[in-house]
Amino acid sequence: MDKKDHTPRRFGRSRRVEQRAEKPILNPCPPGQIGGQYKPLSDAGLRAIYETALQLLDQLGMGDVPDRLARHLLAAGAVDTGLGRLTFPRGLVEDAIGTAAKTFVLYGRDPARSIEVGGDRVHFGTGGAAVQTLDLDSGLYRPSTLGDLHDFTRLQDALENISWFTRCCIATDVPGEHALDVNTAYALIKNTTKPTATAFTLASHVAPIVQMFDIAAGGEGAFSRQPFVKAHISPVISPMRYGADAVEVVFECIAHNIPLSCITAAQAGATAPATMAGFLAQSLAETLASLVMVHAIRPGHPMVFSNWPLVIDLRTGAFVGGGGETAMLNAASAQLSNWLGLPSGVAASMTDAKAIDAQYGAEKALTSLAAGLAGGNLIYESAGMTASLLGASFEAFVLDNEMLAHVYRMLRGIEVTEENLGFQAICDAVLGEGHFLGSGHTMAAMERDYFYPPLADRDDPKQWQDKGAPDAWGQARQQASQILATHHPDYLSTAQDAEIRSRFRIVGR
Repeated sequence: MDKKDHTPRRFGRSRRVEQRAEKPILNPCPPGQIGGQYKPLSDAGLRAIYETALQLLDQLGMGDVPDRLARHLLAAGAVDTGLGRLTFPRGLVEDAIGTAAKTFVLYGRDPARSIEVGGDRVHFGTGGAAVQTLDLDSGLYRPSTLGDLHDFTRLQDALENISWFTRCCIATDVPGEHALDVNTAYALIKNTTKPTATAFTLASHVAPIVQMFDIAAGGEGAFSRQPFVKAHISPVISPMRYGADAVEVVFECIAHNIPLSCITAAQAGATAPATMAGFLAQSLAETLASLVMVHAIRPGHPMVFSNWPLVIDLRTGAFVGGGGETAMLNAASAQLSNWLGLPSGVAASMTDAKAIDAQYGAEKALTSLAAGLAGGNLIYESAGMTASLLGASFEAFVLDNEMLAHVYRMLRGIEVTEENLGFQAICDAVLGEGHFLGSGHTMAAMERDYFYPPLADRDDPKQWQDKGAPDAWGQARQQASQILATHHPDYLSTAQDAEIRSRFRIVGR
């Protein structure tokens, strides 16, 4: 073999140090990686849970069905028991599954930020309705404000691992349901061009807010052609009944072509069985009831199948956002939805920790990784939330964004190719300098295969002490403050903003 073939490409030590410090040219772990590696349910378990869900819908059915919805369901094949409940025969449920949108585009106002929902791709986003915000200056909780919502929206706009943004807090300083819904929607379109999501308190709020979205999209009807906001709705109240107000919101959203996340949020041991298999069966039945509802109104309308298992501490009745049971149940829900071929939505990172501490890190990482590995298409609550969803934190957004990069990297897995196996690189190192530092093979892998966290401390103890012994919370606070001080997007033109303000009561900003 020619000597040239044995000579690895070398770099000087100073250049090697420089390159190690540089940010990789390519992001080695972008959103949209493939999930599905973790399967807490066996094939037999999946089938048994599904069959029980079908049995619940066929024999027990749904109560409190609003008259308008009942007419659509009966026309689609539901059965009136005469006892105040409608039952759904197996054929009706399976028709709904078969007709459902299996994938759809969740549009961003910036087309480059649009994502495809469904299949085997995983995207982490936000959610929640925190009434308290962890103040950046005091480090203590206070009531969430509209200003916080604007700040959270523009903060996440600069964080690349959050694929879409749902309002994460409630502006407690905005009185009135209509004003709250309007100003929440305005904060979204002003501060980000990512896909977004919001909630509508009442059906009558939908049409006016769609007019606001039309202004942002460029004219009447533009939003409905490429909707960049999806609706978070909980039309089913556990156990096994519909909620009239939410059902009316569903009708109105479908009329305006707004994609839906129909969220079932039962609580184990309270509104659903404490046994995990029983919980999953009821939760699946209830989310299928949402799908049948959508099918009866408009077959194939885009809907994220969001069967969220929520856990309570059975000793106290308190909601539990972290822990192994939460991680496993949400992973199982994602597995069930994916098994049915439906776009899946589950929740993660709902830590019970109030501070950015060891409990926070453990619960966030555990639940996010499980949901990602299970293949949840859209994973909600995955950034910013604290205190069992009662709180939201600016520092948490920054820390969680970094954590999600690690999850995406794990989902990407290990690519086994002839180049990656490195036969020649091994020969070069053994016959040459005896190590791999600075070789072309190593430098290529450094840029392609490794994520280098900007916040996590990897110094030795002496270097760390010399820098003032920084902790993660302080580092995240500094970065969050820097982004908020410098990132002031305004995704509405002067004319658009003026038109919106002339037609809606916009508070502040």
